Amino acid sequence: MKWAHHDETRLCMSDIVPDRAPIKPSSRGRADVYFSADIETDGPIPGPYSMLSFALVYAGTFDGHHFSRPSHYRQVFYKELRPISCDFEVEALQINGLDRDRLCREGISPQKAMTEASKWIKEMSGEGTPVLVAYPLSFDWSWLYWYFVKYSADGSPFNYSGCYDIKTALSVKARLPISESGRSKLPSSLRTLHAHTHHATDDAIEQAQIFANIFEWRGNNE
Repeated sequence: MKWAHHDETRLCMSDIVPDRAPIKPSSRGRADVYFSADIETDGPIPGPYSMLSFALVYAGTFDGHHFSRPSHYRQVFYKELRPISCDFEVEALQINGLDRDRLCREGISPQKAMTEASKWIKEMSGEGTPVLVAYPLSFDWSWLYWYFVKYSADGSPFNYSGCYDIKTALSVKARLPISESGRSKLPSSLRTLHAHTHHATDDAIEQAQIFANIFEWRGNNE
């Protein structure tokens, strides 16, 4: 599925930070501050291939007692990056629809993108602990962690393990094997009407909504 057309307003959402109360410590320590992440790449692994775009969306907080989902999903960081190698897979570009030649000319440097992203995450988190959220986690985490460590002046804002796998959460709550816990197996009550377009911002928002639905769901354990 190719990337649907987005107007310039959507593509300029990268640094929107509307009013938001600072995260305060809970009685059980610092609150987790969740960021839904989605990436688009030109291949399967970082290094030989490149991350072409990524989006981070504020997805809620949990203080050990209460989960709080956002009232909106406009707190977004989005960047399109300059490729770091000459290698790419045509199939990957056909999925995300990004113009790799344009990004070679106009994409932001990975150093600038990852350093700005790290600072944004830390500012958004306040006194809380940043946690990266993805569905499934393994692909997005491996790329973002590698890029943060290699290119950000501040390293990874999620340290080496600040992450949450929505697929595992569904497996545990729905009492399903991991192989049966993909998006296609989501109950209708946990789904979202937000479009999945293979644009990183759209997909990160959709994922953030699914994350909140699953987090709040009591599951099939009782």
